[in-house]
Parts: sequence; structure tokens; C-alpha cells
Amino acid sequence: MGGFSLWHWLIVIAIVALLFGGKGKISGLMGDLAKGIKAFKSGMKEDETVASPPPQVSPPTTTAAAASTAGDRPAHDHRS
Repeated sequence: MGGFSLWHWLIVIAIVALLFGGKGKISGLMGDLAKGIKAFKSGMKEDETVASPPPQVSPPTTTAAAASTAGDRPAHDHRS
């Protein structure tokens, strides 16, 4: 059960040659697929460089009424 035998490698090479080599329709489709993937990757890289940083949101301010009522009640009830 070790590595692949010679026949396994010959079959893999034959499949790769059929898909990517020659002048057939399949090789044209695989070439177009590869070009599409490259265009997609370059488009994603451009989006990352052009993307602006997210807008800064200021933290909410507490009002005097909210601060006074927050101090009147305990934050946690520790009774068992």
C-alpha cells in the first residue's frame, strides 16, 4: 500500500494530457477556466487594495439620567 505504481502515474499523466494538451475542445475549456481563475484572483486583489477602511463609529454617550439610575440598582444579584 505504499506509493503509486508506474501504471497509476501513466494514467494520471494521460488524463492531464487530455485535459490540458492538444488542440481539442477540452483543452480549450481548461485553458479558459485557468484564465478565468487568474482573472478572478487578480480582481479580488484589486478589491482589497481599493477598499476603504470602515467608517469610525463614536461610542454612545451616557446621559446624566442614565448614569444616576444605573447607580441605584446592583449590576448582579449575588443571592443564592
